[in-house]
This record gives sequence, structure tokens and C-alpha cells, in this order.
Amino acid sequence: MRVGSFVLAAQFPGQGQGEALHRAVRSAEVAEEAGLDAVWLAEHHFVPYGTCPSAITLAALLLGRTRRLRVGTAVSVLPTVHPVALGEQAALLHMTSGGRFSLGVGRGGPWVDLEVFGSGLEAYEKAYPESLDLLLRWLSEPSVRADGDRFAFREVAVVPRPSESLTGAPGPEVVLACTSPASVRLAAERGLPMLVGMHVGDEEKAEMIALWRGHARACGRPADEILGAAHVSAGICQIADRRSEAVETLLKAMPGWLKQGLDAHVTVDGRARQMRDPLAYTELLCGLHPVGTPRLCADRLAATSERTGINRFALLVEGSGDLAATEENVRRLGAEVLPHLG
Repeated sequence: MRVGSFVLAAQFPGQGQGEALHRAVRSAEVAEEAGLDAVWLAEHHFVPYGTCPSAITLAALLLGRTRRLRVGTAVSVLPTVHPVALGEQAALLHMTSGGRFSLGVGRGGPWVDLEVFGSGLEAYEKAYPESLDLLLRWLSEPSVRADGDRFAFREVAVVPRPSESLTGAPGPEVVLACTSPASVRLAAERGLPMLVGMHVGDEEKAEMIALWRGHARACGRPADEILGAAHVSAGICQIADRRSEAVETLLKAMPGWLKQGLDAHVTVDGRARQMRDPLAYTELLCGLHPVGTPRLCADRLAATSERTGINRFALLVEGSGDLAATEENVRRLGAEVLPHLG
């Protein structure tokens, strides 16, 4: 089982953006010290929900500051970037980090980001598969040309080419964020492991894995690829000597952050939004994920792995909103939870 942290660089009420980013960087540095497997970095624009606008840029910083830790994006939002530009960045990080970079990509939402970056709503609603396929070709072929509806250009050489890495790894791992049956099928068709969101429980995650496997088999993906797919489950983790203390910590801090952060999202076309109740959502997350004593947290992770077949986790550890408490939470995860997991 491989356990990593999930870093949003969340800006809690009363905090500055620099404080949020400093906590994000420190939590990643402590994750390596504590023996975690990876750190996964979120990306958001124009909202305090997360103050990191470029997960791949922050990944570059953290790869330079660490020596063992795998660093991944969770996710780079594909409709707001050119897939070739993202592919070049991913190849560069893969080759210069010794193969420690994972590229997580996702569709994002119908936010005003699409207007600001000029990609438009079509990039979100229709062109996502084309963008994904162009990205995957860039990471696997020596030269690429495009003649699609959205991207068209003459053949150009892929430089740097991921397969030229001195590590021998053919290219950076690509993980696809999945929140719907359509995105699960998209991942399965391409043999990509999924990043499954923190809002779903074990039963729904198991159903997504079953759908992915069934569709991958129907598409003719190799059996070893299907069995070996390293899907990632996102969640939260808060450790305390008593479960009530851990829950109380999150209930005090997370609802204010969720309300402030989620309320700030603006749709590009004025469509209506359905907002989660921040307190109810926090309570839901506390019930779904490892929140409590170290033994409880270890048992919860083991149970999720057994029920779903997922053995990689990206856990939000900054739910307290406090730097010192976040560092302690990461250290306890490494020292008191991981030894129970083997």
C-alpha cells in the first residue's frame, strides 16, 4: 500500500495566500521526512479553495527540494492548457527528476477559467478526449502531428522525448481524474489508472473499478495492464488520540474554508450551481475517510483497499488549516499509521 498526501494549498478564512502556499510546501517537505510515498498537488484558478494555479510548476519546485518522494499533479486541468505544452513540461520533469513525476489530468469544471485562458466552453464540453489523446501521443511518440477539430499542426519532433530518460522508464505516469461513468470509460479505453474523488465511499469506488476493468477488457487492453492498474483514492486524514478530537479539529476549520472557497467559483456561462452544505460535507468526509486514532486510520485505509482493490491513497492532511498541526498530522501519519499497513 502506498500512502501520499493531497495538497490543495487551501486558504482558510483569515489567512493570506502566502501562508497557504507556505503550508503547502512545508507539508510536502515533511511528507518526505515522514516516509510517505507521494504528494499530489491540486490546481485552481481565482478562488481561495486552492491557491496553487499551476500544479506542474509547484511540482517542479518540490521535485527539486526532495530526493525520494514521488510528486504528482491532482490534477492539471487539461481544457485550460495546450496539451503539447503540458506534455513538454511533464517530459522535462520526468527526465530531470529520475522518473519521480506523475501527471494527473482532469476535465475540471465549466468555470470562468475557460474564458480567461481563451479555450472556451467547447474545450470543456467536447474537446477533452482530443486533448487527452494528443497529450498521450506526445508522451509516447518520437514525433507528432495533429489534424483534429481543435488542434492541427505539421509534424514536429518531441523534445525532450520521455523515453530518452536515463532511468529507463518510458515516460511519466499519467493518471486520469474520474467522477462519472463517461470519464471512467475514457480512462479504461486508454489504459490509464484513475484518480477517484474524496466525495465517494467504498461501494461507489468499487463500482467504478469494476466498470473500468470491464470496459478495459472490452476494449482489448492487456490483462496484465488491467490487473496492475494503480488507481488512486483521494480522501482526508486527521489523526488524534481520540476520534472525537480529530473530528472536532476538522469541523472547526473545514466548513469555513469550504464555504469561502466553493462560493468563489464562477461559471463561464452563468449556469446554475448546486452547492454542498459545508458542515454536512465535512461530516460526510469524516465518516468516509481515516479520521481518528492511528489504529482507526490504518484500519480504515486497509478496509478501503480490501473493498475496492485500490492500494494508493492521496490524503488531504491540511484540514486543520494550521501549519504546526498539519506538520504534526503528516508526521503521525508516517510514524503511527504507515507501520500498521506494511
